[in-house]
Amino acid sequence: MQAMNKRLPQAKKITISRTKLKLTNEPNPQRNKRSIILNLLKHKEMLQALGSGALMLGAWAMHDLSPVVSVFMYVFAYGVGGWSKAREGIETLIKEKDLDVNLLMIAAAMGAAAIGYWNEGAMLIFIFALSGALESFANDRSRKDISALISLRPETALRIEEQGMRRVNVDELVPGDLLLVKPGELVPADGTVQGGRSSVNQASITGESIPLDKAVGDGIFAGTVNGEGALYIEVTQAAEGSLFTKIISLVEEAQSEVPQTQRFIEKFEGIYARLVVGVTASLLILSPLLFGWSWNETFYKSMVFLVVASPCALVSSIMPAMLSAMSNGARKGVLFKGGAHLENLSYTSVVAFDKTGTLTRGCPEVTDLFVEEGFPANQVLRAVASAEHLSEHPLARAIVLKAESEGIELLQAKNMRALPGWGIEAEVEGVIWKIGKPQGIEVPLSSSLSSALRRLENEGKTVSIILKDKLAVGLVAMRDNIRPQAKAAIAHLHRLGIHTVMLSGDHQRTAEAIGNEAGVGQVYGDLLPVDKVSYVSELRKQHGHIVMVGDGVNDAPALAAATVGIAMGASGSGTALEVADVVLMNDDLERIAAAIFLARRARKIVKMNMTFAIGVILLLIAGNFIEGLALPLGVVGHEGSTILVILNGLRLLRS
Repeated sequence: MQAMNKRLPQAKKITISRTKLKLTNEPNPQRNKRSIILNLLKHKEMLQALGSGALMLGAWAMHDLSPVVSVFMYVFAYGVGGWSKAREGIETLIKEKDLDVNLLMIAAAMGAAAIGYWNEGAMLIFIFALSGALESFANDRSRKDISALISLRPETALRIEEQGMRRVNVDELVPGDLLLVKPGELVPADGTVQGGRSSVNQASITGESIPLDKAVGDGIFAGTVNGEGALYIEVTQAAEGSLFTKIISLVEEAQSEVPQTQRFIEKFEGIYARLVVGVTASLLILSPLLFGWSWNETFYKSMVFLVVASPCALVSSIMPAMLSAMSNGARKGVLFKGGAHLENLSYTSVVAFDKTGTLTRGCPEVTDLFVEEGFPANQVLRAVASAEHLSEHPLARAIVLKAESEGIELLQAKNMRALPGWGIEAEVEGVIWKIGKPQGIEVPLSSSLSSALRRLENEGKTVSIILKDKLAVGLVAMRDNIRPQAKAAIAHLHRLGIHTVMLSGDHQRTAEAIGNEAGVGQVYGDLLPVDKVSYVSELRKQHGHIVMVGDGVNDAPALAAATVGIAMGASGSGTALEVADVVLMNDDLERIAAAIFLARRARKIVKMNMTFAIGVILLLIAGNFIEGLALPLGVVGHEGSTILVILNGLRLLRS
């Protein structure tokens, strides 16, 4: 601790020379070529699908003119559209010793070609490749990245040692180390304040909109931002044990979980593929013995079965409907990062909201100005706003904005200084004005001021006391007000039979005031990010599928832990946007209920499509064995059902 009293080294003077940069608009052929190649690779699957379709149409057009050329074009159509899927199917067969739908579709197409139905096989390849490309596009958008969160982690710390101060990597810190955190710097480790006073912005951890004052003995978190004063901090947790590191770990852990629906689909795909291949092989071997069919008849019926049993219609039952719903939502400012999230949203039973920046605007506003008799309110507001004009504190900005909104012209303040842990003081027109927290003042309050103070604090508002010289003359109350559409958004969710919850890092009393005003069912305050994750997990156990809505870095773990995470797009942090599954691009909370209703519609249509597709497949299979279904009719029936389920899914494009 003796090192704390040593004089800090003087900052070195740095001279920066300016160099004129020559700007040129000359094209770079190498760079343009590389950019074109990267764009093509990015959309490779879609280009392959479209190329396969174009070759299929060209081969069909050339059939009468030149059958040989037509066959060659069909072969190219098979290769262009089916190469990637065939490779995936072969890799699954070799590495996992399992069959999948990719290999089944290629086999069905080759079987059709083997008996002369090139166009039908090419159509199967084209539709399957196109649906695969669209599915890959949706999956790419669902990739989550926490690079923005990791970039907020402090890398170095100023450690105080016997020989002086030394800049070290945060990984070298151990409990007991003494650190100096200068104004405006990130706090490098969890610890306890040992010296100094300052306000600390903890929005990255707790989501609180108003910086908290820190003094000796107070705890402090890594990743928070120090305010106007220097702080001496004793490290209590190593870097890997800090709360900020735990946030990152929680996000990574939640993102690594595979949804149950996805596991079921993958398992069903393998079973279905093996079943169809097994039945086809059995038909080829046993039909001549059991039914007395000729080899030509056996092969023909087996290929018809392979074609009509192919899951093309089943695959198209899901993605076109999901993509149409996603497109519908995007037009209204709701961005889904994948079809799986849309499906999960349809099962929503609880929606949990963050408070600051989600249900509220994210910045404090002056709600009440109470002054003693004999002191004009406008004059008091002018003096206080003039004194606060040079401060960057959120509460100071709120007071200045209030004065400006009422057309009050500010005066010049002199000798303005911060009073650490309390507030500020300044001289305005020869009078000393002070504004700060009611706690810790030695000036007596009148009964009217005391009554107003209790009332305002019970309403969950942040209250500052105004002193003129050494006389308490008034109170100014501020609160982070709810968004205009918050009440309607909550009401819409309740009409859909969905419970609502608010999870906030603010004090319980403040959180309850906001929650009650918005109409939220349950309110939980004083929560850290770890607590929010615990509540989300508990709500999932009680109610099933839960949606979490948030906007800040501190909401990222809860967003990732929820069934579906929804982030505020306009005001949300980069990390929240990356972690979330759904983004409200215009921060319109009323779109949450609309998105859930849209998801429920999509689920209903998907069920309808799958029932229809399975029914058609069973009907065609029965027709093949009972009446001897012709292959062209089998392809028309199967592809016709595919077109119908696609068109049914496209209905979701409408409002």
